[in-house]
Amino acid sequence: MMISRIAVFAAGVAAGAYGTVKARRAAYRLSVPGLVDQASALGLGWRELRGEIADGMATHEQTQYLKITRKQQQ
Repeated sequence: MMISRIAVFAAGVAAGAYGTVKARRAAYRLSVPGLVDQASALGLGWRELRGEIADGMATHEQTQYLKITRKQQQ
């Protein structure tokens, strides 16, 4: 009987700690510094995506150019 009470108490403590951490993170995300962090992360992600797309386009253009020049040489 005592072990089940201890287990229930431990589960309650764990659930409370989990809920507190989640609430603190949500409050930070909705604060001004949190919104600034999210906006800067979005900007960084957008720049990285744009760079990857540009690299892929350059590679594709180069392969297409090589295919065309090889056909013209034959």
